[in-house]
Amino acid sequence: MEATIRQRFEGLASTLDERQRRRWAAAEAKAWGYGGITLVSRSTGVSRRAIHVGLRELKAKRSSVVPAGRVRRRGAGGKPLTQTQPGLIIALDALVEPTCRGDPESPLRWTCKSVRRLAAELQRQGFAIGRQKVADLLHDLGYSLQANRKTREGGQHPDRNAQFEYIAAQVRKFQSRGQPVISVDTKKKELVGAFKNGGREWFPQGQPEEVRVHDFIDKNLGKAIPYGVYDLTANVGWVSVGIDHDTADFSVETMRRWWRNMGRRLYPGATELLVTADGGGSNSCRSRRWKVALQRLADQLRLAITVCHFPPGTSKWNKIEHRLFSQIAINWRGRPLISHEVIVQLIATTKTETGLRVRAKLDANHYPTGLKVTNHELAAVNLRPAKFHGEWNYTIRPASKVS
Repeated sequence: MEATIRQRFEGLASTLDERQRRRWAAAEAKAWGYGGITLVSRSTGVSRRAIHVGLRELKAKRSSVVPAGRVRRRGAGGKPLTQTQPGLIIALDALVEPTCRGDPESPLRWTCKSVRRLAAELQRQGFAIGRQKVADLLHDLGYSLQANRKTREGGQHPDRNAQFEYIAAQVRKFQSRGQPVISVDTKKKELVGAFKNGGREWFPQGQPEEVRVHDFIDKNLGKAIPYGVYDLTANVGWVSVGIDHDTADFSVETMRRWWRNMGRRLYPGATELLVTADGGGSNSCRSRRWKVALQRLADQLRLAITVCHFPPGTSKWNKIEHRLFSQIAINWRGRPLISHEVIVQLIATTKTETGLRVRAKLDANHYPTGLKVTNHELAAVNLRPAKFHGEWNYTIRPASKVS
């Protein structure tokens, strides 16, 4: 139904002026009967208000009083609120961004705040706006109205949203001071070899690239372990492709390589570094090895490293997941990852229209598992927990700068 209306509209849209467009939409809505206005508006993008105006014009059986050669009366039509009220979009996005929800791999987001509450808050800040316009602006910002979706595993921590807001506040503080902010994580391990890779790519018809039937690991090629660092401010990424194990030492070594190859050039005057990370894996908030490795990194880089972990069950809200890893997956879709070199090249060629650029290198070092950290080594870490959930939020300072 919608497709049929949309097809008819697109065939005529280029030849219709504003008045003709609303009258065509009104006639179409009238022909569909009950629910026609909503159906036509959703299919064509013509607002419900414009369709109602068109219906009144059709009912009156007369043209609006408009001089020849014009579509509107002189002075008719208002300027968008985003022009008459500068800062409106920024204020709205600031209200919803810290608590946005949904599948971050999707281009759509959703917010738990109602449009009525958002409109009331914007009015309190001095903006003249109603709830319907808030809904329109949210749609323009990439939000959508969605039902519940089963994406969360396990229980929900009572301070889950408070931690989201804490992380968002820390990111703003560091960025306002010109200090680097990075998001880190390990991408899904990939089998190396002629194995099927999800997605489709253009090939001559009837000549798809052949791959193995069974996904049994190739003992000679093994697996690839991509660990990424995403710079939230500069919109650039660094990925180390490991061949051994995903350990705390591997993750911190990746951060070290990012700093030496990218970070120090982007932030020559940096004295601090903010790291947002999952609560588990090689960068677990409970890992003693992670903290000891970060201490060594802080000593080497002469940076105070602040870490904010996402609460349990919320790893996909880490920015690196949907700003870097999803783009890498799109870039290599449908292509067998036949070697580590191919994987590195495919990662390094990842780009987006918003300016994302990525660098990648193979990390052929070996990272043994099961290494123990003694109480003495842990006590030597110059760690200062935050007042709010110190197990998730803490700062590790260079050892020579204990104060």
